[in-house]
Amino acid sequence: MSRGVTPVIGAVILLVLTVTLAGSVGMALSLEPPSQPPTVQLSTTVDGNEIHLTHERGDTLDVTAIEITVAVNGTPLKHQPPIPFFAVEGFSGGPTGPFNAESSDSWRAGETASFTLAETNYPQITSDSEVTVTVTTAEQVLFEETVQPE
Repeated sequence: MSRGVTPVIGAVILLVLTVTLAGSVGMALSLEPPSQPPTVQLSTTVDGNEIHLTHERGDTLDVTAIEITVAVNGTPLKHQPPIPFFAVEGFSGGPTGPFNAESSDSWRAGETASFTLAETNYPQITSDSEVTVTVTTAEQVLFEETVQPE
């Protein structure tokens, strides 16, 4: 190879590298950042067979994107509440608030949602039970609390 050709090849290689690097940086900058998971503070109360969840503060939750799991003394209920729902096996009647299938899918701070376990669901809640309620999304656990009935 002659001496005049080597600098030309070097310049072409540098140009290709620069264009490739610029394209990669441009694509990286155009990608949307991952969405932040919701941040919420919830509270649980249990009154007999009724479980109440209050959205104390934080982001509005899309109830179609959450799952609620209930365990009594460490044993998961046979029938878990399919949020939102109305009149399903294991529960008496329909839930209240945003857990009701006829409500808005948005659960906002200050709103309370509740559901009542039917006698056909087990284990049953007794006065000395420990009830654990867990609220999750596909990505993470948003809330978990263990309470005793009031």
